Amino acid sequence: MTDFLPAFWAVIPAAGIGARMAADRPKQYLQLGGLTILEHSLLCFLDHPRLKGLVISLAVDDPYWAALPCAHDSRIQRVDGGRERSGSVLNALLHLHAQGASDDDWVLVHDAARPNLARSDLDNLLGQLADDPVGGLLAVPARDTLKRADSDGRVVETVDRSLIWQAFTPQMFRLGTLHRALADSLVSNVSITDEASAIEWAGQSPRLIEGRSDNIKVTRPEDLEWLRQRRSEFGR
Repeated sequence: MTDFLPAFWAVIPAAGIGARMAADRPKQYLQLGGLTILEHSLLCFLDHPRLKGLVISLAVDDPYWAALPCAHDSRIQRVDGGRERSGSVLNALLHLHAQGASDDDWVLVHDAARPNLARSDLDNLLGQLADDPVGGLLAVPARDTLKRADSDGRVVETVDRSLIWQAFTPQMFRLGTLHRALADSLVSNVSITDEASAIEWAGQSPRLIEGRSDNIKVTRPEDLEWLRQRRSEFGR
C-alpha cells in the first residue's frame, strides 16, 4: 500500500480588466518581451515538473484568450470568472473538485498580472509548505517607512515596519481548506482581498515565505515600463 501524495494545481484568476492601466485591453494581455503578461505568468507553472494541471478563470466574453498559443495547451483548463477575484478562484476550485481532485491537494493561486515569478521562489514555496498544516504565501518584508493616514491624507502615525510584510503570489493552500474558506466568506459577505485573507478569516494563520522583491504585480503603466526595462537590461 502506497502513501497518498497530494497533487499540485495552479489557479490563475484572469477575469479582471485592470482599469488603472488605462489601456485598450485588460492588462494581462499587454505585451512584455514578445509575449503577453498572462503568458509569462503561466509559463513558470507550465514549465514545472510537479504541476499536475492549471485552471484559468476568464471573463465569459474574453475576446483575447483564444488567440494565444497557450489556449490550446492540454494542461490548461478554462472556467468562467466571477464578479470578484474570490468568485473566480472559487469557480476554479469547484472545477478541480468536479475533475476528481482531492481536498488534500495543494492549490497555488497566482495573479495573472504578476509575470516575473522566479522558478527559485516557486521551488522554495513548494518545498517549505509541502508539510505545513495551513499553507502560506510568498511575501516580502516592508523596506520603506510606512505611514498611517487620516481621511484628509495627513499622517496619523508611523507604523512599525518590523512586523509588516507585503503579500505576493503564489498563495498555496489545500484545495478543501481554501474552498471552504472562500465559500463561507462569500456567504457571510466578508471582504476578501486575497486567498490568505480568506484563510485568516477562517481562523488560521498562513505562513509567510520570503520571496524576491521583483515579483511585482503590474497595476500601473510604470510597473510595465519597469519590467520592460529590466528585461532589456538582462536580455530576457
